[in-house]
Amino acid sequence: MSRKSFHASNRNTKSRLIIILIAIAVSAGASYLNTLKWLSFRLSASHTFWDFLAVTAAVIALYQILGIIINTIIRQRKGPEGEAAMLVGFVRIMAGLAVAIEFVYALGMLKTIGVVAAGFAGMLLGWSLQAPVSGLAAWVLITLMRPFRIGDRVLFPSLGLTGDVKKVGLMYTLLDQVGGAIASEEAIGRDILIPNAMLFSQVAINYTPQAVGAFFLDEVVIRITYDSDWDTCEEILLNAARAVTADIIKETEQEPYIRSDIWDYGILMRLRYMTMAKDRPRITHELVKLIFKEVQAHPSVDMAIPYVYSYRKGSNATERRLFPHPEGVMQDISINDIVDPDKDSVSPEDIAEMHELMKNIQKRGLLQPLLVSKLPDGKYLLTTGHLRLQACKKLGWQTVPATIHME
Repeated sequence: MSRKSFHASNRNTKSRLIIILIAIAVSAGASYLNTLKWLSFRLSASHTFWDFLAVTAAVIALYQILGIIINTIIRQRKGPEGEAAMLVGFVRIMAGLAVAIEFVYALGMLKTIGVVAAGFAGMLLGWSLQAPVSGLAAWVLITLMRPFRIGDRVLFPSLGLTGDVKKVGLMYTLLDQVGGAIASEEAIGRDILIPNAMLFSQVAINYTPQAVGAFFLDEVVIRITYDSDWDTCEEILLNAARAVTADIIKETEQEPYIRSDIWDYGILMRLRYMTMAKDRPRITHELVKLIFKEVQAHPSVDMAIPYVYSYRKGSNATERRLFPHPEGVMQDISINDIVDPDKDSVSPEDIAEMHELMKNIQKRGLLQPLLVSKLPDGKYLLTTGHLRLQACKKLGWQTVPATIHME
């Protein structure tokens, strides 16, 4: 329980204690006044107004005492606040029913009203109140058995509804819809009322069945090219999951893992990990963001996109380096097509600087493209970026970003 919830619970307990003291005082005072026959107003031959007031105050005090007991027990076993709210609500309804029965009894009409009510209830059960009675029965079962509680995220597949339970009433269950208009897995603030009678015939999937923390298996899928480094890709994915879901891994003791499939134009790498039902969109966003940045920093891993096919050009149409580019615009050029006039003149100082460059490039990528000029034979003469080119070669890059110098 959070500190805010803890303080709110303490304030609620203090309020209940004050009400209990007032109710006990009223009950005792009414009983005393009844014995004195002071301003005795009779509701029936055997009951006075003071009798009714004393019993009503006693029922209120008992209701508040039960509320404190229920909240204390659930708080001690670290149960959710929604469970306490449901049980206290059930006791409140029962207390109201007890006061109503006591009032009828005090009027001396309990037997008469009971007979009439029994006959009327039998007629209604056989006529048109089957759904409300079923709803009431469903409310009792949900409250006592608690297949879901206030605050839980529940999916009703046959209704196509997912939502966070806000209230379980006598006739309706109120959901804060998840998804819907924005196709998200976050609550959107739209209330959905489900008749309790329908719940008898519905399959309900509770995403948050545990008292504290509800986790389930999720996945992020990326598509990599056939020439990507498999081991590096797995390392990127697993490290990202361990960084973003570290707390969940610690609590569930379940490590993320990889599953893969062959696709038409690449390999599907499926990162599977435990996530939280209500925090899934944020966790997915953080994972995708971290994976994307790491892939950008590792030239040995590349995302696959659909091939561009051409009847006339054949497979050459799939190579970006053969696409026509205007001069002065940065493009990817094959390392083998770059002529480096200084490739044999490397000093010890250059080697040390090149190693530093390799670390930076491996971490952040090549931030500054090379500058080249085009040769008559189709190759490119390196103008600027000798050490950057050598560092990329050492890292195993096949292509490098370069700007063609305009003559």
